[in-house]
Amino acid sequence: MTAAERLFLEKGLEQSTIEEITTGAGVAKGTFYLHFSSKTDVLQALRARFVQGVLGGIVAAVEGLRPEDWRGKLAAWSTACATGYLDTAGLHHLAFVAAPPATREGLSRNILIDHLTELLAAGAGENAWSVRDPGFTAVFLFNALHGVVNQPGIGETPAARAELLRALEGHFLRGLGLPSGID
Repeated sequence: MTAAERLFLEKGLEQSTIEEITTGAGVAKGTFYLHFSSKTDVLQALRARFVQGVLGGIVAAVEGLRPEDWRGKLAAWSTACATGYLDTAGLHHLAFVAAPPATREGLSRNILIDHLTELLAAGAGENAWSVRDPGFTAVFLFNALHGVVNQPGIGETPAARAELLRALEGHFLRGLGLPSGID
């Protein structure tokens, strides 16, 4: 998958061949076909790896906080999600923009939205905030963040990235009626 990712990013999905992937990975074509039936299967696996990687960063950031720190967890969620996208923007573009999935479901139901929904519901259950529909709110917040981080040239310098992360955190907090400390 690493060889395929590198090739897809350099040449594009259509221009890359299975032979180039197997040569880059140092494996025989037969080995490729033991795991994948096509380049599209590899792309699907790269999509899953991307999302799982972003989720891993989110979970680590959120679980690193005190159980009662709901505001901190929400802020950590937004920062870790945006950072995950920004750090792997090329792969995200390749997997989800250049070769979009067959449905739009990824923007309304995915493991990142599911995780945020659970966080919002848990915080509401502990009276950290009030949210009538955690699923709807999670889709709304996720898509707002997703739209912002996918803008060309966003967060390219360390200062711009820090400002972007602060702004996203502020909007996440204000979206739940919490003070953000950011104007």
